[in-house]
Amino acid sequence: MPGSRVHVFADDALGERDATGVADAIRRGEISPEEAVDAAIARAERFRERIDAVAFADYDAARDRAARGATGDPFGGVPTFVKDNVDMRGLPTNHGTSAFAARPAADNDPIASQFLAQGVIALGKSKLPEFGFNASTEYAAGDPTVNPWNPAYSAGASSGGSAALVAAGVVPIAHANDGGGSIRIPAAACGLVGLKPTRGRVLSSKASRSLPLKIVSDGVLTRSVRDTAAFLAAAERYRPHPTLPGVGAVEGPARTRLRIGVVLDSPTGHATDDEARTAVDQTGKLLADLGHDVSEAGTPVSEQFVDDFVLYWGMLAFVVSSTGRWALSRDFDQARMDNLSLGLRRMFGRRVARLPRALYRLRRTTAAYQQTFCDYDVIVSPVLSHTTPLLGHLSPEQPFDEHLDRLLRYVGFTPLNNAAGGPAMSLPLGRTSHGLPIGVHFSAAIGGDRSLLELAYEIEDAQPFRMITAES
Repeated sequence: MPGSRVHVFADDALGERDATGVADAIRRGEISPEEAVDAAIARAERFRERIDAVAFADYDAARDRAARGATGDPFGGVPTFVKDNVDMRGLPTNHGTSAFAARPAADNDPIASQFLAQGVIALGKSKLPEFGFNASTEYAAGDPTVNPWNPAYSAGASSGGSAALVAAGVVPIAHANDGGGSIRIPAAACGLVGLKPTRGRVLSSKASRSLPLKIVSDGVLTRSVRDTAAFLAAAERYRPHPTLPGVGAVEGPARTRLRIGVVLDSPTGHATDDEARTAVDQTGKLLADLGHDVSEAGTPVSEQFVDDFVLYWGMLAFVVSSTGRWALSRDFDQARMDNLSLGLRRMFGRRVARLPRALYRLRRTTAAYQQTFCDYDVIVSPVLSHTTPLLGHLSPEQPFDEHLDRLLRYVGFTPLNNAAGGPAMSLPLGRTSHGLPIGVHFSAAIGGDRSLLELAYEIEDAQPFRMITAES
C-alpha cells in the first residue's frame, strides 16, 4: 500500500537519479562529489530512524574522499555501500553475526578493489543476515532490515541491507553478492535490478575463493539496467576474464529475437503461488509481443539437487562454526550463532558421509544446465516460489526444522545458477495484491551475461520499472 512506503528521495543533489545519472551530473558540474555524498549521508541518517540497513558507517572517510574530487571512472563521485561480508580497509567485517566482534580489515578484498576502482565512494557497510545463510535480513537479537515498500515485510537476503538502501533512495547503487540467490532475492523483494554474473566474471572475496564449489558471485543492486550494465563493463575493464566471452559496453537492446523457455515450478516439489506465476505468465506474453519465440520448458535438475545444495549449505555453516576462532577472531563463540546457523551445522554433522557424492552431483549440474541452452537462449521463471513474506516468517528465532522447511518453500529457483555457474537476473516486473514488487528471473548459458542485459534493456523500455515514489 502506498501509504506504507518508506523512502528518502528528496529534492537534493541526488534527486531520483540512478548512479549513471549522478555520475553524469558530477561530470557536468551540476553537483559536486561533496554534495552527492552529503546528500546520501543525510538520507542514510533519516532512513535509519525507520529502517536500519547500515552495519558500519564511515561518513567522515567518505567526506574526505569526496573532497579530493571525482575520478574519471564510470561512477566517479557516486555514493555507495559495500556488503558486510567483504573486507574494506579500515572497517570491520562482521558477517551479520553476534558470534564475534571483528577488528578493522588490513586491506580490501579483491571485489572491493574492483568496485571502488569504478569511482564510487563508500559510506560504509550494509547489513546481511548471519553469514548470509538466511533469505531474510533478520536476527535472533536486534531489529531486522525491513522492506521500504512496506516495513511489515522482509527485504530479502542476504544482500538485504544493500537492497533496502538502494530501493529507498539512500544511494543509487550498492555492492551485493550471491551464493544461492542473495542478489536476486532482495532485488525481487525490493523492486530492483539484480544480476548474478557468470561465475568468475567478477572478482570475489578471498574467503569465497577457497570453497570446494565456488557458488558465490559478486555484483551490485541498482534501480536501472544501465547502471548494472555499466558496473559489469567497468569490472571487465578492470580484470577481463581469460576464457569467458567479453560482455563489453551494453547500451541498449539487441535486434536478435530469442528462443525463450518458461519454467513455472521449481525442483523443490513445492508449487509456485498464483501471484508469482501470474508475473511470469505476463512477462512471457510481453516477450511474445516483442517478437520472441516463447514456449514452456522443463527444469534440468531433480529434487536430488535440492538435497545436495542444502547439504553444501550445511557444510558452510559447519566450516564457519568450526574454524571461526582462527579464521575470523579469537573471541569467536559458536554458541552465540543463531538457530539457523547451528541447525545447519547439526544437520551437516548427521549427513557428512554424503558430502563427496553431493559435491560430485553438484559439479555435474553445469553440464545439465548448459544442455538447456541448446534449445533456448534464455529461461524465464519466478525468482521465488511465493511472494515476499511478512517479517517473522523466516526469523532465525524459530525452530530450525520449521525454518528450513519455509526456506525450501520460498527459495526454489535461484540456487541452480550458483551451482552451475550461469548468469541470472531479477527484474521488477510484477506486483502483489499488497503493492509489493515481484521479481521475474532470467537465466542464460554460461558467459551469456550480455544477452541478459540486452533483453533487460528491451523489457525496461517496454515496461518501465516502478519506483517506490510512484503512486500507481
